Amino acid sequence: MNFSPCSSSSEITSYCSESININKPQFTSSIKATDITTNKDSIQVSSHAARKVGVSCEYVEGTRLIEKPQSKPRKKLEFVRTLLIDNYDSYTYNIYQELSVVNGLPPVVVRNDEWTWEEACYYIYEERAFDNIVISPGPGSPACAADIGICLKLLLECGDIPILGVCLGHQALGYVHGANVVHAFEPVHGRLSEIQHNGSRLFNDIPSGTNSGFKVVRYHSLVIDPKSLPKELIPLAWTCSNDTISSSLVDQKFDQETSQSNHVKGTPLPDKKVLMGIMHSTRPHYGLQFHPESIATCHGTQIFKNFREITQDFWGTSISDRKLNYNACMQVGNGSWQFNDNPRGILDTNPFNMYERVKSSKLTNGVKSLKLEWRKIENLLSKVGGAKNIFVELFGDEKAENTFWLDSSSTEKRRARFSFMGGKGGPLWKQITFRLSDPSEITSTSGGHISIENAQGLSTTTFLEDGFFHFMNKELQSIRYDEKDYQGLPFDFYGGYVGYLGYGLKVECGAQYNRHKAKTPDACFFFADNLLAIDHSNNDIYILSLHDQTTTTTTNWLDDIHQKLITLKPSPSSSFSPKIHQKKTESRFISDKSKERYIKDVGKCQELIKDGESYELCLTTQLRKKLDLDVNPLGIYLHLRDKNPAPYAAWLNFSKQDLTICCSSPERFLRLDRDGILEAKPIKGTIARGSTPGEDNNLKSQLQHSEKDQAENLMIVDLLRNDLGRVCDPGSVHVPRLMEVESYATVHTMVSTIQGKKQSQLTAIDCVRAAFPGGSMTGAPKLRSMELLDSLESCSRGVYSGCIGFFSYNQTFDLNIVIRTIVVHEGEASVGAGGAIVALSSPEQEYSEMVLKSTAPVNSVLEFEQTQ
Repeated sequence: MNFSPCSSSSEITSYCSESININKPQFTSSIKATDITTNKDSIQVSSHAARKVGVSCEYVEGTRLIEKPQSKPRKKLEFVRTLLIDNYDSYTYNIYQELSVVNGLPPVVVRNDEWTWEEACYYIYEERAFDNIVISPGPGSPACAADIGICLKLLLECGDIPILGVCLGHQALGYVHGANVVHAFEPVHGRLSEIQHNGSRLFNDIPSGTNSGFKVVRYHSLVIDPKSLPKELIPLAWTCSNDTISSSLVDQKFDQETSQSNHVKGTPLPDKKVLMGIMHSTRPHYGLQFHPESIATCHGTQIFKNFREITQDFWGTSISDRKLNYNACMQVGNGSWQFNDNPRGILDTNPFNMYERVKSSKLTNGVKSLKLEWRKIENLLSKVGGAKNIFVELFGDEKAENTFWLDSSSTEKRRARFSFMGGKGGPLWKQITFRLSDPSEITSTSGGHISIENAQGLSTTTFLEDGFFHFMNKELQSIRYDEKDYQGLPFDFYGGYVGYLGYGLKVECGAQYNRHKAKTPDACFFFADNLLAIDHSNNDIYILSLHDQTTTTTTNWLDDIHQKLITLKPSPSSSFSPKIHQKKTESRFISDKSKERYIKDVGKCQELIKDGESYELCLTTQLRKKLDLDVNPLGIYLHLRDKNPAPYAAWLNFSKQDLTICCSSPERFLRLDRDGILEAKPIKGTIARGSTPGEDNNLKSQLQHSEKDQAENLMIVDLLRNDLGRVCDPGSVHVPRLMEVESYATVHTMVSTIQGKKQSQLTAIDCVRAAFPGGSMTGAPKLRSMELLDSLESCSRGVYSGCIGFFSYNQTFDLNIVIRTIVVHEGEASVGAGGAIVALSSPEQEYSEMVLKSTAPVNSVLEFEQTQ
């Protein structure tokens, strides 16, 4: 692979996208404003003398920016304090990560509706807490007050502080000074363009023009009409052509070191080009239509460095001349950095003390001290017939009730190495079942009822006002252990919680509500105190048992399982060969949406994308079938794993809920290992395998070079970088593998890998909440996209689109994305399927891709039924 990342480190009527052309407000270069009221048509400005610092570092000569001569050399700021305004975007924390490294200090992130104007003025002017402001991208239009929040007021009032607007922030800069924001010729999301600029300071040391090496990623459907630019705004950059770059990302090599500069000085904005950068003529305000923070944008870090230098020169003071008070707290609710918990007492003498958490309660009540015992049986796996035979013989009785199997059934190319299995175990075993409150009451409340059944079969039900994630956080933090207990084990699950998180738990991660109620529980977990771990690479089996340190140590279970394993005989080959014959019972799945309806909804998604409401929407549906009463779900799962093995496959059976999950997922959602490394492996881009080697290679190459699939994947990679950026150390988030094609039994898929180092004071649950649900199942920006999808989809996703995996008692975890999965509940089998809708999507092809993704699980059910 040749691609090298360029960056371091139902009807919907609730939005303002239907009216994009915007009337110009009255404006003069002398800023006088105190109050702005915005709607989709106009801005009204009332007069008030604005603050002025009287410091300026640039003036305009034609379109070339020249520094003012200084009377004496200025000292530069040792670090730069940035206020980062988040427009509810899914890329804001990519900017956060970049600025943390470039500025020498993490920015403070505040959502666009979290501060009143008075609070903003207090921190910016009275406390002088910030040196510059960055306005993030976001969904919607600057003409809609709900989309842009306080940003217009900042741009109009704060003429005396450097501001950089990105994408929506760029459009807001144009809009607030009278430019028209209009629909682009075509929506451009996750695609690259070459950029030409005029050599302004924002583009110092960056080449310009065709074949210069300056390629950027664009995510936008709206643009500033260059013909409407007022005299106060100067064009800085534009696309080199009307079209995006047509060659594949994977064929491009971006050499930032050797690219030759080709600055164009004093050049007017070319005709028929897309405006990519502007600045104000008398203020240090800049806008960029493209995304400098994207992994595939070249020279993005240099742009942020240039903005830092512009800020340093603007203020012209050293660190000793400023207040050092700069502290922020992380709000658990939405993961943004903000001051709301301490509106007038934010000051701290240590400017680098950025990571103090606000805890809603003590999370260490009811401390449990656990002891782990384990044994290793070397080179036994193949001798006893492999993982399948072990599970069937040890846990398969009585339809494998109350059992789990995290099954790495596809281990080739080292995609996965370990499997874990177990059943109802020792005295610490319990089952947790959680159901959210009824969504008929449209609310952001995420509470619900939790039932806990212990090893003796006793069950209690209580209401959790703070929600399931809060409960799990308390549970995991209440456990004490000795790290020496698991030294020598090559895997990260030593016992703890095994189960699933349903898609509906998005309401605990920022989503406003669930429009549909799931029939299945919203979360189900076992606490597994006895389990087996299988090392597929080394052919070894591990037996693990947890017990309370206050109880007497017992080795009965270890001894018993050890004896069963060493005496286990491999079973005859059980490769499944279905006997095809006609059944009188219903033999097909019925989709919740007809083909016509699904295609129509794809079109609705594209209209929303065109209006700037989303960059990408992962539209899904459910296929359902009633099962014969005598069908054994374990047989269905064994057939599924034979026909469609996957590295993150899973079997879960919760007998009291009449619920079985048969999962053959190829996608990891998120993992946290014992070294504190977080990893996500999103999949976007899928194509069927070919019937011959030649056809198969052609299809694989077609996927690898598809601009549409690359755009899908890139958007989710940037989204996952953002999600990890909220909980990882600044500068640690990186993409070791981008857009690699992996081949499975029935499909080729495009997979990327994102990693980062978890901030030490954050918990496992903090990390999951920051990223849940997986971005590959929502689209971007995530929050707006989930709201739109709730209106378009006709039923709850339930288990589908959530995640399955473990939370070890020491807070490591590994979770998949629930796709390619059969959910058997109360006599019905359901299969969820869908795909990412982007501007380049073909509605007919999107329907075909949805059918393709459902084929393996659907056929597994139908074929197995025909043998019964």
